Amino acid sequence: MKIALFSHCAIDTIMIGDSKYEQIGGAACYGGITARQFKFDVDLVTKFGSDFPYKQYLTDNKLNFENAQSEKGTTRFSINIEGADRTLKLENQCEPIEYAKINADGFLVSPIFHEISSETLKEIKKDSNFLLIDPQGFLRRTDSEKNVVLEDTDIDLSQVSVIKVNPEEALHLTGSSTEESLKILQKRGVEHAILTNKTEVSMLVNDQIYSITLPNKKIYDTTGVGDIFCSAFCCTMLKEKDFVWALCFAGGAAQAALESKDVGLLKIPKKGAVENNASYFYNLMKFRSI
Repeated sequence: MKIALFSHCAIDTIMIGDSKYEQIGGAACYGGITARQFKFDVDLVTKFGSDFPYKQYLTDNKLNFENAQSEKGTTRFSINIEGADRTLKLENQCEPIEYAKINADGFLVSPIFHEISSETLKEIKKDSNFLLIDPQGFLRRTDSEKNVVLEDTDIDLSQVSVIKVNPEEALHLTGSSTEESLKILQKRGVEHAILTNKTEVSMLVNDQIYSITLPNKKIYDTTGVGDIFCSAFCCTMLKEKDFVWALCFAGGAAQAALESKDVGLLKIPKKGAVENNASYFYNLMKFRSI
């Protein structure tokens, strides 16, 4: 099976306490390599500049990419992490992504900073039978000091199979940061609406809320965990056709990544660790009607 993943590759400078790391980043990398752990073929639709030193890394991990080289520099962020909270600063922005027709079982759209236009999203929808959106990059803006902030943004969510938001993203999409936002997203066309609030994960399907709680352990580097979650959900949903298992595997992947205490892409978990956590979450899944 194959997924097509639309997102910029990035170079992240991650600061945790007194430690500083430069890492390959972006949803294209975190989500793409996670999908490879699930034995999916992956077509990356991405852009990066000549300053991107990891092309061979992508090839070694069997991620397919064409026409990715840009004359502009790679998108870069500096990321300061304190516990579960992080602040981002945009250091450079690469050119937008253009869509070319792709045959894939599922499409994962996860921009990191405005690389996907509304017109490109419209073109993606024409070819997609299963579309998962992480809207973070649609909502992001920068202030006068290049700090990344979120602003209210209207996105056409018709024909969207799954959306994953955190409370701040939900607030800027719907005006609500609570589970009420899931109902608003559902009314706008989303089939499976997911709200991740640190360790609490809730999903609305029809009139049922399904929820899991990640064990409350010390968190280290959270960069890319949302991308790992989305990719695991997408792959499991496509393979198993079961949204409950998909939620458990997504939560299991996020938990395994956090438990690794690794930085950057090193935290992407092996499938065995994800499966063990998924079984744990399946037995503790809660659900209720709304």
